[in-house]
Amino acid sequence: MKEKSFEPGCDNVVLIGMPGAGKSTLGIVLAKILCRDFVDADLLIQQSCDKSLQRLIDTLGPDAFIEIENQVLSEMSFEHSVIATGGSAVYSDAAMEHLGKIGRVVYLKISFDELKARLADFSDRGVVMKGGIGMSLRDLYDERLPLYEKYADITVDVNDLSITAAARKVAAALK
Repeated sequence: MKEKSFEPGCDNVVLIGMPGAGKSTLGIVLAKILCRDFVDADLLIQQSCDKSLQRLIDTLGPDAFIEIENQVLSEMSFEHSVIATGGSAVYSDAAMEHLGKIGRVVYLKISFDELKARLADFSDRGVVMKGGIGMSLRDLYDERLPLYEKYADITVDVNDLSITAAARKVAAALK
């Protein structure tokens, strides 16, 4: 694990990874295992803008959405929580730097084949495609993989695991 300093009192677990990796679903189970609160960043963004993620992306475009996401993530001040980020959180250096200061960043790693199986249709999931509509799922995976690896304090392979088994694996990796 990378050596870094945290802000005082900040013992959060921040989940990053591809859409469909299980950040939100696994995050709820992990929060129960660790006796922590659960925060879904995508829901915070939707609540702050009063629109679904997909509608925000369609209306504003990927770059403006990333700015909104950056602002919401950079202003988070939770403690003792499991925070599920959106898959595009890693596009914002400022947000990831802030999240890295308030908690341990855990990358939920899945293979491309697993991603394909989980995300057969991602057209209405609120997935940010920086390369535009013509961007393939493979392009998205290849673009984001190095960013997840860059920001992760801990990487946990969750391929072929149930949500509960994956959450237990993450909890064990945090010890």
